[in-house]
Amino acid sequence: MSLSTEQLIADVADVLYLEPAELDYELSLRDQGMDSVRLMDLVERWRTAGVDRIDFITLAEDARLGHWIEVMEKLQAGDDVAS
Repeated sequence: MSLSTEQLIADVADVLYLEPAELDYELSLRDQGMDSVRLMDLVERWRTAGVDRIDFITLAEDARLGHWIEVMEKLQAGDDVAS
């Protein structure tokens, strides 16, 4: 199972009570309402969706949506996130 970019964006928008089009890809999601509880919810959703290697720290270090999309693509391709 994999997580599409569209689903990732929809999930982020859902926990922030926004429409996907309202999200700013380069502004920190913390500035858009993300907090640690919502972030843990997303980590659990995405692990359930089959992205086992996703973790809180990786997402919290750089909380821009554009970065999260890159991380998710790398994880699903089997690449190391640090590369």
